Amino acid sequence: MRLLVLSTAVLLSWPLTGLDMASAQEAPAKVGDPAAGEKLFTQCKACHQIGESAKNAVGPVLNGVIGRKAGTYEGYTYSPANKNSGITWDDATFREYIKDPRAKIPGTKMIFAGIKDDKKIDDLLAYLKQFDATGKKVSQ
Repeated sequence: MRLLVLSTAVLLSWPLTGLDMASAQEAPAKVGDPAAGEKLFTQCKACHQIGESAKNAVGPVLNGVIGRKAGTYEGYTYSPANKNSGITWDDATFREYIKDPRAKIPGTKMIFAGIKDDKKIDDLLAYLKQFDATGKKVSQ
């Protein structure tokens, strides 16, 4: 019994090296499948464009949307609700919004029932994040 206690104490006090620390921590998993998100984006294309040649349509261009302040894409006429929402799009805010846009921003012009499936939202986010503010694809 003493040997077990002593062995445990020695192991617990053993300093961890950088390699030990790295293996002790899990690397963050990539979330979402951009190819599946691209397929899902086909339903968004009725109103939105993305990519280098994207233009505002019924909805604003979605290039670089994550990290952008809501209601600020140049040349698009947003609802006052969207412009004054105070939102800066990040993963969590986008997830909440895309599930039920009118619940997140009452008065938004976006008429969309929402996407309820978290996996589909992961995929859509992975697809959108591929595009920087100019519409160029960036490596993830």
